[in-house]
Amino acid sequence: MQIGDRATAILNIGLGHYVEALTAARRAAEGNLGPFTAQALPDLVEAAARCGETRAAAEALNRLQAATAVDGSEWAAGLQVRSLALLAEGRAADPSYAEALERLGTTRLRLELARTRLLYGEWLRREGRRVDAREQLRPAHETFALVGAEAFADRARQELLATGEKVRKRQVDTANQLTSQEEHIARLARDGHTNPEIAAELFISARTVEWHLRKVFTKLGVTNRRSLKEALPDRRQSLLVAQPG
Repeated sequence: MQIGDRATAILNIGLGHYVEALTAARRAAEGNLGPFTAQALPDLVEAAARCGETRAAAEALNRLQAATAVDGSEWAAGLQVRSLALLAEGRAADPSYAEALERLGTTRLRLELARTRLLYGEWLRREGRRVDAREQLRPAHETFALVGAEAFADRARQELLATGEKVRKRQVDTANQLTSQEEHIARLARDGHTNPEIAAELFISARTVEWHLRKVFTKLGVTNRRSLKEALPDRRQSLLVAQPG
């Protein structure tokens, strides 16, 4: 059960749905399951910090420090300092993020390294250091895209765009990678239907529609609904007959 809760927490963190992530992360980090709990606690720190629940984040960090006190591994130390950076104020976060990258870079936890780069890049952008942010966000985006972590890849891409980076758009042929349901949702969104309207037609939730649209945007290299008409100029007929998968 807790494995599923952690997967839910990570998915919602990638999507930026931090309230949902916090609920799942709390369940995933209950009790003490050794290394599993030690890896789940950083998710709880991140979700709580993003929700403004600083007390809950600090408590999770204390638990993480206690759980890994005698571990001595680079991954444990890396996740600790990354969590510390999330709770730091101002420029105090900088050295912690840098240390987390150094330590996690020596491990096989490539996704945790990419997540750290994403968090660091987001922080750097908020500090106005856009060039430095891009140096972290580019490899983060590449890693997420390579392993198929689409929610995190889209989040990294949006951050890159926010820095002024011109993320290369994929070719129109990428549209062939859309599933039938994604094509159908893309058609409805392009034609001006709202997420609730699409959800009602396809008998799914509005949140699910949002998730599919994020995937569509990532695959097509666009950032909004208006761009769908340009990204799919020659697929109108096929979209009209597409059925939800």
